[in-house]
Amino acid sequence: MSDSTADRHPTGHRVVVSQFGETPLQAVEEHMALVEQPALDPRSLAPTDVIVAVRSAAVGWVDLLMTSGQYQHMAQVPYTPGLEYSGTVVSIGSEVDRVDVGDDVIADGFLTGPRSAGAHRQYGGFATWALAPQEALIPLPPTLSFDQGCCLLGNYETAWHCLVARGRLAAGETVLIHGASGSTGLAAVHVAKLVGATVIATGRNPDKLDIVKAQGADHVIACKGSDGAGGGPRFRDEVKVLTEGRGVDVVYDGVGGAISLESLRCVSFGARFVIVGWASTPFVARGKGQRGAPNANQLPTNLIMMKGIDVLGSPTLISTVMDPSIRTERLATVLDWARSGQIQPYIAKSYSLAEYKTAMRAKWASEHVGGCVIHPGEPG
Repeated sequence: MSDSTADRHPTGHRVVVSQFGETPLQAVEEHMALVEQPALDPRSLAPTDVIVAVRSAAVGWVDLLMTSGQYQHMAQVPYTPGLEYSGTVVSIGSEVDRVDVGDDVIADGFLTGPRSAGAHRQYGGFATWALAPQEALIPLPPTLSFDQGCCLLGNYETAWHCLVARGRLAAGETVLIHGASGSTGLAAVHVAKLVGATVIATGRNPDKLDIVKAQGADHVIACKGSDGAGGGPRFRDEVKVLTEGRGVDVVYDGVGGAISLESLRCVSFGARFVIVGWASTPFVARGKGQRGAPNANQLPTNLIMMKGIDVLGSPTLISTVMDPSIRTERLATVLDWARSGQIQPYIAKSYSLAEYKTAMRAKWASEHVGGCVIHPGEPG
């Protein structure tokens, strides 16, 4: 074990979710609190456990949904949110051989924190200190900052799984990416360009789309309007012009709702329609951790049939749990891209730990392009 002692790790603070809310915003306001975090004692570490001083924690859409139990994986309350974080190793157990004190690392949210199983579920990144098993820690690529590191795995693994493994996106094809200004959507833009595809990116805010274009999208479409008759957004004509009438080969849909219907009018015959999420209709499931989906989205089977569309559900986490072997190539590719400098997550805003409510409200309102993060070491 490291020679670190308990008095080297002063008392810190952590955010705690005490119970599920009816909605994420209710949970943020009524069931979350910033509390004192007693120092983790290095002398009590399990042989393969590691104490990490958290430098940056991503504020993710999943972090919000989990607070109301509306995510596919139920956390165990009470817990500290923050699926993904980065930081510096400060103490190690007696059998740790993968990291050492002083190493900068990123935490793998599959293997530690509130989305994981086992003994480390309560230790999310919205805290001064996190406890993780050594196998959950990956060296921070030297090309990335702490902020970028904590926004790497979940976003880019999701984009790779959905676009490459499920969508079979190939060089020379055209992909329509919805919600492109979000953290996962912007990662999808980056991944699609690395694959060699042409990207048409959509969003509601022209200023945000300017950043998306600067980040690599070939074309952007602001799809906030409607047909004037109470219908949803209309962008089919613009997509058809950009594709010279052919339509797109792949749709990356993390938005759902009316966006999905219009997207089906924008595809070529035999296109792949990849369902990534439904951010525009977050209350598909009941709140407070109840199961079922009384407000499920729907797609028109006539359009799907007549255009020969492959509709592909793409739950990255569930797919990986069902078959862990699918992650090997994905994780290696994402890390290789990061280490070579080909991936640079875009971080729009950072908050102190005391500002966690402001940060989570901002994420819910989609105020920022790309990632926003919390710095647990900064005073409020």
